[in-house]
Amino acid sequence: MKKRALLSVSDKSGILEFARELEKMGYELLSTGGTKKFLEENGVSITAVDEITKFPEILGGRVKTLHPLVHGGLLAKHDDAEHQSQMAENGISPISIVCVNLYPFRETIAKPDVTVDDAIENIDIGGPTMLRSAAKNHAYVTVIVDAADYPAVLTELHNGEATLPETRRRLAAKVFRHTAAYDSYISNYLTDLTGEEYPDQLTLTYELSQTLRYGENPHQKAAFYRSPLGSEFSIANANQLHGKELSYNNIQDANAALQIIKEFKMPAAVAVKHMNPCGVGTGETIADAFGKAYEADPISIFGGIVALNREVDAETAKQLTTIFLEIIIAPAFSDEAIELLTQKKNIRLLVIPFDSKNKDKWNTVTVEGGLLIQQPDVYGYEDADIQIATERQPTAAELDALKLGWSVVKHVKSNAIVVCNSEMTLGIGAGQMNRVGSAKIALEQAGEGAKGAIMASDAFFPMSDTVEVAAKAGIKAIIQPGGSKKDQESIDKANEYGIAMVFTGVRHFKH
Repeated sequence: MKKRALLSVSDKSGILEFARELEKMGYELLSTGGTKKFLEENGVSITAVDEITKFPEILGGRVKTLHPLVHGGLLAKHDDAEHQSQMAENGISPISIVCVNLYPFRETIAKPDVTVDDAIENIDIGGPTMLRSAAKNHAYVTVIVDAADYPAVLTELHNGEATLPETRRRLAAKVFRHTAAYDSYISNYLTDLTGEEYPDQLTLTYELSQTLRYGENPHQKAAFYRSPLGSEFSIANANQLHGKELSYNNIQDANAALQIIKEFKMPAAVAVKHMNPCGVGTGETIADAFGKAYEADPISIFGGIVALNREVDAETAKQLTTIFLEIIIAPAFSDEAIELLTQKKNIRLLVIPFDSKNKDKWNTVTVEGGLLIQQPDVYGYEDADIQIATERQPTAAELDALKLGWSVVKHVKSNAIVVCNSEMTLGIGAGQMNRVGSAKIALEQAGEGAKGAIMASDAFFPMSDTVEVAAKAGIKAIIQPGGSKKDQESIDKANEYGIAMVFTGVRHFKH
């Protein structure tokens, strides 16, 4: 009996060469619609599926391969006598190779002007059904969903009558991953249309971006996956101009820097170490902003990650080359900046489109046996219901500083304290088990700079001790959520020292 291969692809990359080789090996090629037309126009002999089924394509192509003469050929066990007998009775011939890829649903819904009707029409039915049938029967059928696998399949077919069992299983597993991801795009798209926030089942899909040398530590294996429909404003979609591959810790730190830098509209620079900001600066120019970020903590920035929200020019690049940095993130680099920075062999230069919209609706965190999801914390100073709790009002300069502190403190690990002026951070206290401990760290780092500066806290003061240490260091204004049972004690302490205290009504825990 003649060997049969069924070819039906939306993405026709490599299919012509693949079909020609199968034809040379004596396969009868079955196809439908656009694939059949394409191959015939290029001189390949094709048998239409409807010639086999004796049933025409109907409903605008919605029904063409959903037929027992197709799926019987895909699902029959070749060494099962009963199966072979039933096939003979019903005129079914086995299909030993299936090459199918699906309607471009993901690409369709990614278009900004996509309509629901367009999306629905790009839900493939026959393709996934054929793939699943063939993959289930991979003991006998070679199923291909990825053009990258054509050469390996052809090599094995040239070397023998069939592909190797382990190859067929590998390809079948790939098919089920592919159809699972395809279904997740559809289910998530339709769920979004219904407005259902927390469906009873949550299916997420990611694509392998790179395998990593190791994770947080050398004894931990790791890989980096990206969301196919995720935000362009992300490390996953960054364009790396220069430098060695990103590591696990690089990716974590770079993502932290990116989340902070998007808080600012004026020229700003953020330096990050171990997922906490170690220096944030703003200025009239990006060079000025970076100078302040460096000045904020010239020790911790060593070996850190820097994000800037303006093109890196030659002046800024000269400053950046004076210290050891792992990564520099920016919307662009001038030719002069690239020439200067690429003299450092290993430094990574990442370009990210700062003008793209953030598509990610949820942040996800894995825990043992489960997954937590939450909305990103996009609540800013402009969203807050600002209340002045003290007798003294903050000055205009203090208000500018309070805004800066509030923008930064939400990105510092709790308990979080930021000391700053209107242009730069001066001291940052992160991740301590009590708030006054974080305050002491931030104030010690700020030193004499704390005099006349402001303090920002990610959550309320449980007691007045933090206000006490702030006052003694010379802090003149404080911004915090408020809401403690002992707020009045903190207010009284601030009034005692002439400190202006602003309540936002919103906390910014970051664990």
